[in-house]
Amino acid sequence: MSYPIDKKFVIAVSSSALFDLGQSDRIFREQGPVAYKSYQEQNQNVILDKGVAFPFIRRFLAINQAFPKQAPVEVVLLSRNSPETGLRVFRSIRHYGLDITRAAFMTGRSPHEYVPAFNASLFLSANEDDVQKAIDANYPAGVVLPSKVYDDELDTELRVAFDFDGVIVDDEAESVFKNNDLAEFQAHEFKMQFIPHQQGPLADLFKKLSFMQKLEEKKLKEEPNYKKNSENCDCHGTKRSSTRARRDHSEKLGGFSRRILFIRGDGEIQNTDYY
Repeated sequence: MSYPIDKKFVIAVSSSALFDLGQSDRIFREQGPVAYKSYQEQNQNVILDKGVAFPFIRRFLAINQAFPKQAPVEVVLLSRNSPETGLRVFRSIRHYGLDITRAAFMTGRSPHEYVPAFNASLFLSANEDDVQKAIDANYPAGVVLPSKVYDDELDTELRVAFDFDGVIVDDEAESVFKNNDLAEFQAHEFKMQFIPHQQGPLADLFKKLSFMQKLEEKKLKEEPNYKKNSENCDCHGTKRSSTRARRDHSEKLGGFSRRILFIRGDGEIQNTDYY
């Protein structure tokens, strides 16, 4: 039996993050909503190109293929489009075989208010204003920045990189570091080493990824030939945490740049996709 949506691991994504709507957005900004609606209606049978978040969403939904009875994950589309102009988006979803059936079309309004209604652990959008509104409302959200889309359909492994302070946990330690010298920060962390941090805005996302790992561990015991799907990466190493989620991989990059889907949980949207 599949999980009800209030028990599922849900990610909300905007149409601008899932697909390349660059041309559509230019028409909206330069010619207005009437021309935009006409353009979408005239092109409703033209399949949209993949957007920056597409590879992540495809791999995330693949979890249900490994666990078809539980179907533990779901993706919900939250869009500024109207239901009429959204037809092209859903035709593109069907074309690519994405199992997305729930959506909210807001006809020009920000869809961020639907994040808690759909039990979403994360809202991804290419619209910075919508992401900022979600963060201001204490909803977990991240901006998807423009970059080249590369989707290797043979690669099904889901890899997720997290910042720690202000994302998985609160920003207490980061605040101490910013306002004091290194020695004082180290003394603070030594003193507090046995006291867990409070949860950050993406703690729920992190814990649900950990639950997916537990499902996989059970499946590996039952089916030894099953290939493990997800890899959880905490890029800042081991710190005091109350999440009890396991990290499969830890890195300290030492200044090395790597392209990621950049998500900040501290209310700032950084104009970069490298760390």
